[in-house]
Amino acid sequence: MSSIVSASPRTSSSSRHARTASHPPWQGPFGQPAVGGARASRKAITTEAYLRQWLAHMKGRVRAVTYDGYEALVRVHAIPGLGSIPLASLHPLQIQDLYADLVASGRISAKTVGNLHRVLRQSLSHAQNWRLIDWNPAAAAQPPRAKRTEPRIVDLDLAERILSVATGTRWEAPVAIAIATGMRRGEILALRWSDLDEEYTTARVKRTLEVATGQGLVFEDPKTPKSRRAVALPTFLKPHLERHRTSQAARRVAAGDRWVENGLVVDRGNGTPWNPDRFSSAWPWFLHASKLPHVRFHDLRHGHATLMLMQGVHPKIVSERLGHSSIGITLDTYSHVLPSMQGEAVKAFDQLFEAT
Repeated sequence: MSSIVSASPRTSSSSRHARTASHPPWQGPFGQPAVGGARASRKAITTEAYLRQWLAHMKGRVRAVTYDGYEALVRVHAIPGLGSIPLASLHPLQIQDLYADLVASGRISAKTVGNLHRVLRQSLSHAQNWRLIDWNPAAAAQPPRAKRTEPRIVDLDLAERILSVATGTRWEAPVAIAIATGMRRGEILALRWSDLDEEYTTARVKRTLEVATGQGLVFEDPKTPKSRRAVALPTFLKPHLERHRTSQAARRVAAGDRWVENGLVVDRGNGTPWNPDRFSSAWPWFLHASKLPHVRFHDLRHGHATLMLMQGVHPKIVSERLGHSSIGITLDTYSHVLPSMQGEAVKAFDQLFEAT
């Protein structure tokens, strides 16, 4: 960041001139008044001024949807609660008090406070690296423990019912892909026919579709490096994809000049991307009209993972299919499946010793 002042104790006349040119004598970093040199100007920076400059630094360095999340947490919660405090004076207990007030107000969940904590810890770590503060006060604060919510169970019976009702509708392809692969909503909506091999045996996840503030729909890189992956496709998915592609070709012909070619597997109806937020808003209406129990579309991803684990597929393979950054996330998320898996493991172990 060009606005950061080096607090070096001894400088040459040329370096002093360069610093003065970068920051006039009456202005320190982040537009704050400088009094008595770099250390004084550092003390004059408010937490609000720093966080706004940090957001400007992060823009373009993270995915647009990630930046939107950072910006909302800082603007709505961090700045109102901590903004007026000088950055150099910010104390862990002040951050702790903010967390407690937010939870007590009932305005946000403990999980959201946890997200705020991660943003503050990251931003203040940068401030420490840039020598604006001597230590990171957020590292000593503790966010509230979020209540663990188990994924809604989409068992084989429910998965088959949803897929049966979706067949022949615009929901057929996204539902079939979610159940067959465990791909995320944004990954499915960004999938192109060119990402599939000719026999529909493999799908390559290369991008995700997101809604970014001020930009509309954007194709982003996958969520994590391991989210960029190749997923083997089960045989039962092929007829669903073939039927959907035939239907899409008919829509393309009917639309004529109104068709916008993007090569997408799942489109809005005229070739353009299907807005993920509108997709999620329409999903409950589909379930209600079909007299199906309410589950989130994301629960189809959980259903895929659960069914694979119940079939004895190794958790590492399931983790790779889901694009999790580590197998630990998979094991933690689907710990409700492990007891039944352990039961089968014990039976197998008993059989081993019975044979000897």
